Amino acid sequence: TEQIKQNKLKKTKKKDNDIKLRCDWSWGSIIWTSVGWSVSVGLGLLCCIYVATLHENDLWFSNIKEVEREISFRTECGLYYSYYKQILQAPSIQEGLSDLIHDNLTESKRTINLLQRMNIYQEVFLSILYRLLPIQAYLEPVYFYIYTVFSLQAVYVIALYLTAWLLSGSWLAGALAGVWYILNRVDTTRVEFTISLRENWSLPFLALQVTAITCYLRPQLSALQQKVMVWLMYVTTFCFCLTWQFNQFILLVQALIIYTLDCADFLSTTQVTTLYLVQVSGLLSVWLLQFCNSMILGSLVLSFIVATLFIRHCQSGLKSGTLLVRVGKLLLHTTMVLLLTFTINYLAKKALQLRSDEHIFKFIKSKFALGPTRDFDANLYLCEEAFGLLPLDTLERLGGTLMLYPYILTLLLLSCMFTVAVLQNLSRPKGVSADERKGASEGRAVAFRPDVAYNLLHSLFFGLLAFSTMRMKYIWTGHMCAVAAFGVCGTELWTLILSALRCNNKFLLRLVRYAVPLVMMGCLYYKFWPKLMEELSELREFYDPDTVELMTWISTKTPKRAVFAGSMQLLAGIKLCTGRVLTNHPHYEDKDLRERTRQVYQVYARRSLEEVHDILRAVGADYVVLENSICYERRHRRGCRLRDLLDLANGHIMDGPGDNDLDLVPASHPRFCEAIKSDEAAYTALFTRTFQNKTFHVYRVKKKRKKSAKSSSESSSAQ
Repeated sequence: TEQIKQNKLKKTKKKDNDIKLRCDWSWGSIIWTSVGWSVSVGLGLLCCIYVATLHENDLWFSNIKEVEREISFRTECGLYYSYYKQILQAPSIQEGLSDLIHDNLTESKRTINLLQRMNIYQEVFLSILYRLLPIQAYLEPVYFYIYTVFSLQAVYVIALYLTAWLLSGSWLAGALAGVWYILNRVDTTRVEFTISLRENWSLPFLALQVTAITCYLRPQLSALQQKVMVWLMYVTTFCFCLTWQFNQFILLVQALIIYTLDCADFLSTTQVTTLYLVQVSGLLSVWLLQFCNSMILGSLVLSFIVATLFIRHCQSGLKSGTLLVRVGKLLLHTTMVLLLTFTINYLAKKALQLRSDEHIFKFIKSKFALGPTRDFDANLYLCEEAFGLLPLDTLERLGGTLMLYPYILTLLLLSCMFTVAVLQNLSRPKGVSADERKGASEGRAVAFRPDVAYNLLHSLFFGLLAFSTMRMKYIWTGHMCAVAAFGVCGTELWTLILSALRCNNKFLLRLVRYAVPLVMMGCLYYKFWPKLMEELSELREFYDPDTVELMTWISTKTPKRAVFAGSMQLLAGIKLCTGRVLTNHPHYEDKDLRERTRQVYQVYARRSLEEVHDILRAVGADYVVLENSICYERRHRRGCRLRDLLDLANGHIMDGPGDNDLDLVPASHPRFCEAIKSDEAAYTALFTRTFQNKTFHVYRVKKKRKKSAKSSSESSSAQ
């Protein structure tokens, strides 16, 4: 009996010790997780403060005039910010919204719905929020705007942090991803000098969406957790689509990633359908908010998703048969999906009479040398550095922060293992039970979890996009930080290395997973902290007296309803600083506007005086602003100067030494922007110079005098 009592006492003590250990582990886990979340918020705030300080130091933003602050919103940034300013200055929120829906200031002789044409709901939301919150007394509107955008950078860093944490299981990976994002600022963001660009609003939401997808694809999620993730995916997709007009092309790449994972049998039918429906729901929600914008319904991504789901439903036996049979079925399946996609898209665009995005396809066609073009719109994109190939010095900078090398190793390793996993999936016979599939997946490397596979393809697809078009590198480089950090802190790379060294054990694996990222962050701190401090200590000041003088003159010396013609970039600034009416602007997603812009730009071409005057009067221009930097442009190479693009489109031989196509002919008229400065009688009869400085020349466009009946009859009798 005594022995039984002692055994019971030992069991009780053991049970108590197990409970105590579980409690201790639970508290330790909570503390460790809390530290991880705190580090994520700290890194996000650090990034936010960093870019805000750079912006302040570069412009001395807090001490310059209001007109100088507004001029600092260059190109299309000024156009977007002008709508924020417009609602703030409206007598009421309702009137401000009505003015945006029935706008007649952005394009002369036209009334357009800005909420339908442009992605400016963020400006609407912020302006309403500023008017409602009691912050006007101590925070200027411009600071409320720019601080919101800088705060989104904190959200971006936290999203990358969480993605790396989810993939690797260690928040040290998130910390390393956040540090890399900040150190590679030149290649991960340009927010400090292009604040209002749509990508600065949307990419943080895209990063959050990738985090939500990563979490959704993790194994062993409860039903409630899955529902929460689906809602998070929808909200982030909706916010991403609402804030950037190029959303459909990014979602198309993402849909192709989902399609690839589905064909390779990494996702269940429910997961694939859910991911597609989240994309469709996000796009259709934006379509409703944008007053049924036809460009969304005519997007390739919607056509692709409809075609994929339809063909998938019809081909129920797609994932059966031997390896060769399944590969053949997949090739046939893909061909049918693509054919149906282009058919649906063609019919949709015909039915909607949609031509808003045709310039993008012209650009793609010309970029990949599918045919030479003299199309003005396509060449305008091709000649911009941002739409060229990714410069190789980008890789040098990324390598200098120790990020490129672990990224490449991780990518190569995961790609090889992914290929093996695809072959295993395609070779698996039909009818394998769920338990057998689970056991098989556990037998393979952990890297082939669906969430890891998704992030691998995301990095590969957007990496290819970045190499083809430099502007898209900001989508790739941010995610690149998370993937590289996953490689350093995850088990996949180190398991392979330690196995090759024949010293693979759990203790050593855990040691290198935690020690290596800490050592790397120590090296990065030692190498880059002095440089960051030096960068933050550099003080500059905004200086553009010619533009300030122009904006001041327009505001004080011209009628409030005067219509101005000129370059897209300058007119965006005129809209923001003076509120005058424009003939054209940088938001290029409208066919009629693109044609109008090409016509207005004839002031820099070799066209007759009468032709240019008729064009300007047709668009209602009262003043035309000519810029010496465009008329005598040297920034671009020959063939890419604006005047060269116009000459090519008009069939004229280009200026300067160099070859010309044989079918180009000499122009019969001088270049208008040069000839008008001669003040000849023919020009002064139709144009009057009203303003001039070293950079700008402004001319008032006169009306043509109608000949009297008497002078007409005298002229005919003389003949």
